[in-house]
Amino acid sequence: MPTLPEPPVPAPPSPPAGRSPDIAFPQHGAGPESTPAPAVAAARPPVTPPAGTGVPAPVPLDEHKRRWQLLIGSLGALMLLAVCGLSSFLIVADERKGREARAAGAKAAPTAVPRDISSRAADTAPLSAQEVFPTREIVIKANEAPYRVLKTQATRNCKAATSGEISDLLAELGCSQVVRGTLRSPNGGYLVTTGVFNLEDVAGAEWAHEKIKPLVDAEKGRFQGMVAGAGTDAVALSSAQVGWHVRGHYLVYCVVARADGKPVADADPFARQILFDMIEVHLRGNVLGKRATAPAPAAATAAAAR
Repeated sequence: MPTLPEPPVPAPPSPPAGRSPDIAFPQHGAGPESTPAPAVAAARPPVTPPAGTGVPAPVPLDEHKRRWQLLIGSLGALMLLAVCGLSSFLIVADERKGREARAAGAKAAPTAVPRDISSRAADTAPLSAQEVFPTREIVIKANEAPYRVLKTQATRNCKAATSGEISDLLAELGCSQVVRGTLRSPNGGYLVTTGVFNLEDVAGAEWAHEKIKPLVDAEKGRFQGMVAGAGTDAVALSSAQVGWHVRGHYLVYCVVARADGKPVADADPFARQILFDMIEVHLRGNVLGKRATAPAPAAATAAAAR
């Protein structure tokens, strides 16, 4: 009797077609939202594959939905924690930056403030030789040889440093003192007398600055060099070069002569450099620059507490 073939095992039916949930992440830090899977027709019962086929039973749609909701909820909680943690870090970082900025601002507080030197009424303390020539060597640049100070003088007799109509002009402008010194140039080839006249106010100093040049050009007055011992007579000769300027109520000047007594050429580069060093760098920049500043209140208090 022929053997009949066994009937084929029916393939299990496929689960209903559907799409994966769409997950959206709102912009304000809320948990994830999900779009539910399409609803299944109520009339269709769940399908179970025949026994012995080895095909697992499909998971009911409600179970899928619960798993997705659990997964999405967990992701939402993690996202919320991450956002909160980042916000906390940014807040702490901003607070730390603020504290550091305030600390840096405190460290950068000025140690000096401007001081009024526009008149002798505001700037009452007289000059001293120690103030104008604090050391026996005047250093202009750290890597260059210094000017050597040979002699200094502080006097209330402004005529000691001038002659002719310049003396009269400064007397009219209330000159109360002159502080001057004689120096030797770094190369030894020039003698220098330089100093500061203490006038009543800035208007008088500027007036003197304008009026002195025609007097010098017409040989109606001059600034006097100060002899400072043997070998320095040349600084008092009429062949010297001279320059002057103002800052506040002060008139500064400089007389330059060759140490060998020869005339100083108009374009002599050494003489011009000396005039700049003494007038601009030393007197106006260093000496009167210090006069024009005062310790800041906090710095002065800290210094007094030491």
